[in-house]
Amino acid sequence: MHRLYAKDLQIGYGDRLIVQDLNITIPDRKITTIIGPNGCGKSTLLKALTRIIAPKSGSILLDGKDIARQSTKAVAQKLAILPQTPEGTRGLTVAELVSYGRFPYQKGFGRLTKRDREVIDWALEMTGTAELKHRPVDRLSGGQRQRAWIAMALAQETDIIFLDEPTTYLDLAHQLEVLELLRELNEKQGRTIVLVLHDLNQAARFADYIIAMKQGRIVKSGSCEEVINPEVLREVFRIDAVICRDPRTDKPICLTYNLIKGEAEDDQKAARPISADLLGVR
Repeated sequence: MHRLYAKDLQIGYGDRLIVQDLNITIPDRKITTIIGPNGCGKSTLLKALTRIIAPKSGSILLDGKDIARQSTKAVAQKLAILPQTPEGTRGLTVAELVSYGRFPYQKGFGRLTKRDREVIDWALEMTGTAELKHRPVDRLSGGQRQRAWIAMALAQETDIIFLDEPTTYLDLAHQLEVLELLRELNEKQGRTIVLVLHDLNQAARFADYIIAMKQGRIVKSGSCEEVINPEVLREVFRIDAVICRDPRTDKPICLTYNLIKGEAEDDQKAARPISADLLGVR
């Protein structure tokens, strides 16, 4: 039985429906990447899967039970989420931020136990932030700050970690640093990783399973080879892509691409942000 899956999801805000009739299964102990144009519902889907927002209809099952009927602490002990733009760190040190990951296990007045402190130290070591533990989070570099947030998610001791565009605003070296850390957590710790990425080549390089979305629906899901191909990219992003094999990883790689002319204006606008991301341009 899969630990997390959703059936017939309808998700939206007010009268606006963002995600429609969506069925999704998250593979256990794998890295799953969600790709798609801006505004297609990627972040909305992540928020629903982690119970930040409630779907209008449909069900999300975690360990065979409806996530909506489980307590907040029970869910927080099973899955963690790193949002797209984490906030609220003013005045916090790295160690204090990471300690928030222990909230689902605290009782009474919420004092940290010996076990809590051991887990916090472990999370700092795993993410290479131990030497930063007394530094204010808002004085860190982008890459350091992102690793501190991942340490907080690790301290939550969940088997499933969601990350919404964790490489945004990072330079190429720090992007790779974060993605390689996530792969290490997956391979050595057996964590299930689910992340939204804009860079198609990074998605292909690090993911075991890719979900391609457009206009609130899943166009294609499967292995890198099944999703990162000209036909799927044409439908999802309206680009004519040339796909080769990465000589270092043997994964598919988008070598070059053109916008498909004559498509609807909205589709062309959806393709443009991806075009820049593929080249590492921010």
